[in-house]
Amino acid sequence: MSEYKIVYKGGTGEIVEKKSRFIANVFKVESEDEALEIIEQTRKKYWDARHNCFAYIIGENGQTKRCSDDKEPQGTAGKPILEVIEGAGIINILVVVTRYFGGTLLGTGGLIRAYQAASKEGLEHSTVLSVSDGVLAQIDADYNSIGKIQYICLEMHIDILKTEYTENVYMEMIVQAENYGQFVQKITDAFSGKISVVKIQQQKFGKSESGEVILLS
Repeated sequence: MSEYKIVYKGGTGEIVEKKSRFIANVFKVESEDEALEIIEQTRKKYWDARHNCFAYIIGENGQTKRCSDDKEPQGTAGKPILEVIEGAGIINILVVVTRYFGGTLLGTGGLIRAYQAASKEGLEHSTVLSVSDGVLAQIDADYNSIGKIQYICLEMHIDILKTEYTENVYMEMIVQAENYGQFVQKITDAFSGKISVVKIQQQKFGKSESGEVILLS
């Protein structure tokens, strides 16, 4: 996959609907066994809750998908949670929504909306990254060249991770793998071959919705 989304840091969100509390916990998971273990731990944590419904998507192509209504009416909890995850395009994710019953029945439509809303709230409180294959690269340049290099990076949506000012200027950047050749050519052409891009290593990286760049192992 050239680009996909993962959970970098899970979070917790909560909504209240007619006195029923819906608490969504979001987790990053790498295997089905890990997901099942976390589900069991969550059930123990919320041992006094009426329902602990869940959905997960695991695998680079999202090939493993499971969901559970946990004794809610069929199709009112697990599937709505799964649909929120699918809609967000996230893989290797588990969402568990715990319900404390408030005494008022919500009906089929009400339950579906509540479980979806809680899932979205959980994702809002999580850090989700768009992951790409990239190249970590560096450029050593004189001070007069900085502006043009920065402009090319901005034009190509390339993130500069580090800039060190010494006798020359050292710049480190992450470039999407598919754009690396074009970037090298643009720098070469802009400076008539006097400045070159040096490849450090292949590097997966993630970008959050806030624009934060995180290098991944």
